[in-house]
Formats: sequence, structure tokens, C-alpha cells
Amino acid sequence: MLKRDREELIDVAPNKRLRKTLPDRLSALSDELVLVLLSYLPINDLIRCEQTLASDSQLWKAAYYERFVRPRAARIPGPRDTSTSDRSLLYSSKLSKWLDDGYLVKRGGATNWKRQYRLRHNWSRGTCKRTETEIAPKPSSPPILVRLHDGFAVTADAAAGLRAWSMQGSQNLVATLAWEFDDNSSKATPTSLALDCSSTSTSDLNISVGFSNGSFGVYVLDRWKQSLACRYLHAPSTNGKLGQIACLSSYIATLTEAQLLSVYRFSDPGEKASDQKTVGQPQLLCSLKSYTTWPPLSLILRRSSTGITTSIAYAMPTYTSGWSVGLQELQLSPDGAVLQSRLATAIGYDPAPLGGSVHRLSPPSPDISSSMVHTPLFKSSASSAKPTSLSYTHPYLLAGHSDNTLTLYMVTSNTEQLTIGPGNLLCGHTASVSGAHIGDRGKAVSVSIDGRDLRVWELEGGMASGTGRRRVPWGETSVSVRSEANCEQDCRVPKKGSRGNDYMTLMGHRHTQEAVASNGWLSFDEEHVIMLGEKRQGQQALVVYNFA
Repeated sequence: MLKRDREELIDVAPNKRLRKTLPDRLSALSDELVLVLLSYLPINDLIRCEQTLASDSQLWKAAYYERFVRPRAARIPGPRDTSTSDRSLLYSSKLSKWLDDGYLVKRGGATNWKRQYRLRHNWSRGTCKRTETEIAPKPSSPPILVRLHDGFAVTADAAAGLRAWSMQGSQNLVATLAWEFDDNSSKATPTSLALDCSSTSTSDLNISVGFSNGSFGVYVLDRWKQSLACRYLHAPSTNGKLGQIACLSSYIATLTEAQLLSVYRFSDPGEKASDQKTVGQPQLLCSLKSYTTWPPLSLILRRSSTGITTSIAYAMPTYTSGWSVGLQELQLSPDGAVLQSRLATAIGYDPAPLGGSVHRLSPPSPDISSSMVHTPLFKSSASSAKPTSLSYTHPYLLAGHSDNTLTLYMVTSNTEQLTIGPGNLLCGHTASVSGAHIGDRGKAVSVSIDGRDLRVWELEGGMASGTGRRRVPWGETSVSVRSEANCEQDCRVPKKGSRGNDYMTLMGHRHTQEAVASNGWLSFDEEHVIMLGEKRQGQQALVVYNFA
């Protein structure tokens, strides 16, 4: 039998069936009609749409309002007319309907609404990119201080001085400044750090640093020129090192470890920092002493209807129910006069605080009116463990505990009263909470002591009801941050034919060494979360979570 030719054995692949091309009817329509049609598409289909108009800013502005602004507006308590309530919440460019997101509308064309939508979506899902930047070869004593604002991180430590880092792209060191002290203060080390987030300047960022010798310095970061400069350095004090410092416009508040509060005001508050290299001696407005506050502490300055309010949140031991929290407020008039000092606690009249009755901070003169305000007796779900961290941004007071929980308190402060509501227990962490930080718009971030569990909380409304628990996806009270490095540890499957722990990584190579939280320093802005981490060999690293 004759063999067949080899070429005859080769199968000839059939021709592919040509897909029928549908006529493009959208191109014949006007842009206005196309935008109307695209507005009815779900977000997933809108992202995959190849139309150029699918990235239109006004289209994504309406989608942003519908998903992130309108649900918040619908939860605002108060009487409503049922016949007009739904219509009153329809999309509009009026600032009154955008709540705290009105600043995005004010930017006009400078706001990329598609990018803003993606940013908020990533926050709600906990999706981000994690990077690490080594900032010190070994641990520092006292620990390195870290703060973040508007894309710039500021670090302060005894060895490297004051440094500024840009969070845009890769973390770059943009400016550094060595400490300059007198001969008697050469051994002073930074112990507290604060940024003035109230400034409207796009170039200058005011920085306040407290030192171990009782002095403090005022510095300015020029973000355009990428330079740091010292504007004022206060003389050392015998009252001890400054454990807390806060700054707002021309005001600075300091708190020593001995619980001595001092409030200063610089002259010429309206003069811009760039107009003068240095500032004159500040005026000491008041100095108050406390004997009942316990760490951890949180010191803030904020504007109120009467002027400037200085607030100190602190821990408080009790006889029978473990630990609670208290809040001290000092109200100042616009000209710097002390109006009143008042106190509120999160405990009722029973149990009593450890050490007897609660005393307010001692005023410098009998002219200061003071009121002691107790919260009525309540049934609280707050943890009784001693707080490991405390963060206060009015009206939210958040305490972290060593039993893997946090407690949220709602503060009411007006001209008539100052009260702290019952504590709401927030669960979700798998390890002791080492640090927590509250932002400006009711968002909080907390981190566990090992640095592997980072969570985002939406605190609006106190999260005390079932409605509050449904504000985030999957019905949880918080969102666990899943960065690329963390996801890689879970996305592994066994290799074919393997017997042992031979795994194949689906998302790239695993990190062999990860930074962990060392001292609970944590901060965040609209796009980033940063924390100070320590590697296995002791290197200090700036861990950045980028949600953009």
C-alpha cells in the first residue's frame, strides 16, 4: 500500500468566521444625546465603554453624587416633607447639597471627577498600593514623629532633624533642616509634632515641634521651593518636656508630661508666613495645671462661634468599671481673653473616678467661669480596658484598646453644655490596637500592634445603629485595607505535583520582609495613609498606603 504524501496529512485550518460589524449609530448623534444615553449605564459598563465621552467630568460628577453624597444626605436627621424629600436630594451643583464634599465643587474644572470617584471607591473597598521607604537605620529614642497633610509627610527625629517627603509617585525627600539650639539646649530632642491644616495657602505649610527641654519651634515648609525654614524658637522651660502640641493659625497650645497646658498667640495673625522669615515673641494667654488626666492624651485647637477652643481628651481610671475618658475645654475670645473652662466625662455619677471627684484644670485667675458637666448615667458598650491610643476631632472621640477593640464617643459642645455620649464598641481588629487617627470628615483609620491589620472606619452618626453598619460594603462596620503586598500572601495555590508547601504566587513575588507598626504613629489625608514601621532588623520605615 502506497504511503500518503506528508503534505496531505496536514490539516488545513478553516477560515475564521468574520464577525458581523454592527453599524455605529452613536457617532451620528450629538454629544449631548450621547451623554444622556451614557448617564443610564451602570458604572461597570461605563468604565468599559470605548466612547471618549465616557470620561466626561460632568458624567462622573453625577455618579459621584449619587453614590457618595446622596446616601449621606438621606441619613441626616430632622423633619422632612415626604412629598418633596426625594426630589430635594436630586443631583444639583448647589454647595448646600454636597455637604462636606462642597470643596470639590468649588474647584470647578480643576476637579477630576472620574479620579475622585475611583479614589472614594478604593477607600470603600480598602484597595490600595503599599510602599515602604527606609528613613532611619535603627530605632530612635524618643521615637520618630510623623504627620501627613495634603500629599506631604513631615518627620522629626533627633538624628536627621526635620524632613519633608512628597507622597506623589515614589516617596522623595524634598527638604531637610537640622536642629539649631543654643549651647545649653544642644541635647534637646523632638517629642511632639503638629501641622496647621487650617491654612489656605497652597505653598506654605506651618509646622510646630515640641522638644524635651520644654521649648518649641515654629517652622514653615515651602512646597513650591521645597525648602524648610525656622521662624521661631522658644526658650527652654523647667516645666518638663512637651508631650503634646497643637497649632491653628496664630495660636499654639502645648502640654507637658506634668499636665501643664499653655496657650500662646503670635502677633499679626493676618500676615502671611512667606512675607517674613521670623516672627516675634508670642504672648502667653493662659497656663493651666491638671492633676487628674492620664495618658494617652489628645490636644487640639479648633475654631468655634466664640473664638478659639482648646480641647484635651484624656484617659481616666474608675473604681469599678476600669477606664473611661474625659474632655477638658478652654474657650478663648478672638482677642485672646479666656472666656470659660469646662469639663465633661463619659462616666455617670456612679462609679466615681479613681482618686475622688474630678477637678477641672486650675484657672490662672478667679475671673474664669468654669462648669463641671456630667454625662447622665447610661448603659454603655464601651470597653473597660485602658486606652492604648486616643484621637479627638470634634465631634468624634476615638479610643483604641489592647483587647482588639475601639470605643467611639460622640461629643456635644455648644454654648450651653459640653457632654460626652455613651461609648459604642467597634470590633474588627485581630490584635491589640496600637494607633488610631480621625480625619476632618468623619473618617478614621486604625492599625494593630503588628501593623498587619489596617482598618478604615466611617464614623458619621456614631455607627450605633444597623443603618450605620450598612454604610460600608458587606454590612461590616469597617473596611480592612488590602494592599498589593497583603493580597499576595493570600492569593497562592499549590503547584501541580507538589507534596509539601510548594506554592505558586498568582500576583507576583512575595515580600520576604515587611514593616510592622512600632509605636502607633498613624496619619492620613485624602489619598494616603502613612504609619511608622519597624523591620525585623530594626530599620525604621515609612509605610505608605496609596488609595489613588
